[in-house]
Amino acid sequence: MTVLPDNGFPLAAGFPHATHEQWQRLVEGVLRKSGKDVPGTAAEAALSTELDDGLVVQPLYTAPDGGGLPGATGLPGFAPFTRGSTPAGRVAGGWDVRQLHSRPDASRTNGAVLADLENGVSSLWLTVGESGVPVAGIGTALEGVHLDLAPVVLDAGAEFDAAARELLRLFEERGVTPDEALGTLGADPLGHAARTGAYDAVAGHTAQAVALAELCHQRYPQVRALVVDALPYHAAGGSAAQELGCSLATAVAYLRGLTGAGLDVAAACGQLEFRYAATADQFLTIAKLRAARRLWARVAEASGAPGAGAQRQHAVTSPVMMARRDPWVNMLRTTVACLAAGTGGADAVTVLPFDHTLGLPDDFARRVARNTSTILVEESHLARVADPAGGSWYVERLTDELAQAAWKWFQEIERAGGQEQALRSGLIAGRLAATWERRSEKLARRSEPVTGVSEFPQLVERAVVRDPAPAAAGGGLPVVHRDDAFEALRARSDAHLAATGARPRVFLAALGPAAAHTARATFAANLFQAGGIEPVHGPVPGAPGTAAAAFAGAGTTLACVCSSDAVYAEQAPETATALKAAGARQVFLAGRPGDRRDEYLAAGVDEFVFAGGDVVAVLTSVLDRMGVA
Repeated sequence: MTVLPDNGFPLAAGFPHATHEQWQRLVEGVLRKSGKDVPGTAAEAALSTELDDGLVVQPLYTAPDGGGLPGATGLPGFAPFTRGSTPAGRVAGGWDVRQLHSRPDASRTNGAVLADLENGVSSLWLTVGESGVPVAGIGTALEGVHLDLAPVVLDAGAEFDAAARELLRLFEERGVTPDEALGTLGADPLGHAARTGAYDAVAGHTAQAVALAELCHQRYPQVRALVVDALPYHAAGGSAAQELGCSLATAVAYLRGLTGAGLDVAAACGQLEFRYAATADQFLTIAKLRAARRLWARVAEASGAPGAGAQRQHAVTSPVMMARRDPWVNMLRTTVACLAAGTGGADAVTVLPFDHTLGLPDDFARRVARNTSTILVEESHLARVADPAGGSWYVERLTDELAQAAWKWFQEIERAGGQEQALRSGLIAGRLAATWERRSEKLARRSEPVTGVSEFPQLVERAVVRDPAPAAAGGGLPVVHRDDAFEALRARSDAHLAATGARPRVFLAALGPAAAHTARATFAANLFQAGGIEPVHGPVPGAPGTAAAAFAGAGTTLACVCSSDAVYAEQAPETATALKAAGARQVFLAGRPGDRRDEYLAAGVDEFVFAGGDVVAVLTSVLDRMGVA
């Protein structure tokens, strides 16, 4: 037996060097087995994934793809800050765990606030005004909070000035010196206008925000006045690059206003905090946060203050990705998003509770939300390394390409007159709508699946009921969710259930043995349940005669034939004819018909359902034909 050296042994010694071309030939062989005969680079391209903004994710990255890029060669705490805004990253204590509170009852909010702070939360994000705690209730909501230890971030919309001054008054009243005061006052005139369409108020709100920034600069060194909130653009369906470009244009507008009032560039940059969405697409989120820091560093450099470009980031798990049906799955989504935010270098992370879209969260939901960060920091040790994704050829390339796309969009906004004018003119709304339209097509075809909604839905789930949340300010950019189209279908099914005592149904005629029909019967059952249509399974193993007999007692006029192509060739025409004779008004066949399409249509098949088809269009048509309002 050969004894290996105990040190200095090159583990790759003796293995032949593999080339990229050799790998491509192996890929060709894999694709050939699946029926795709594509050579060389075309084989690699066949495995690529297209993202928004013209970005393409390759199936393999090597040193030339990521080497030499800013993130691969820089260090945390140094411009362009791709690898982190601070030298030590979040190694010392993890990221700031920031919990959102929006309950209007200030006393109940106070109880929730104290429970959070006693169990792992390190800062508070407080919604104030019409959508949250009244300005006069801020003191009650923060009773017992050590304002020199727990930063308070306000989100007060149009009432930001009154809310900010109330918080500053509380600092003084409770003996917190200006040097000890912590927090962010939350002024965001352009973000509020984007949400509400109140563009005529931007000038007045900007003047108030600038005055607050001057006050903070002069008296409160650890309090920031303004937030550059990119969530309105994300919530309207925008892409990662669009979110970054809009945030950059907003920040530049604020920078101009602050320097115009007399603050130097470094002081003005110090008054801004940036807020971004973190999604379950972990690598895109990591790249987005890294790109955001690099982009802002470029702005600071161009403005004459390269050392002031260390962006302070607040990442919030995406509200767009949160589902209303089977909301427990949201815990998994927010866990991945939180992981991505922490890995991407966010300074503060808010995990939205799993029941966020259903109303105000309960104690259990808030507990799970805050513990998500705790587990990732304390048990997974995610914060022990600064920029853990740095040096990954894939992440570095994606960061660079995303930064380039975002900069291009930012420049387009600037040429249009800046963020305010681009909002007023509809440029931003139109571009975001086009992006959401393309994404909606992917959602409808389930190429972007939503687990528990468009894939693996549960019609028998028990509804999760929560206290209603205050109505959010509207009138500006729309607010979208990934489950919107499917939620509309499920709502129609729910109304039918309430009115008739039963959901709309589909009879699944499974032909042949289990090995032949199981895959497509499962596919069809999931597809129809995504629209709230309950599957009724026929006898197995099925045959044309037994399927038609069972259909008569299924309580529906809709049927779907399910089996393999080989069984279809022998039994599908006869089965479709028999189902129509038994009273079926609409007969589907699961799978692509190939060259037998005309034969099946002539026998009574009305439509075909298959992977990649427009599920929303099919289900909408089915409910319409069944008379489900």
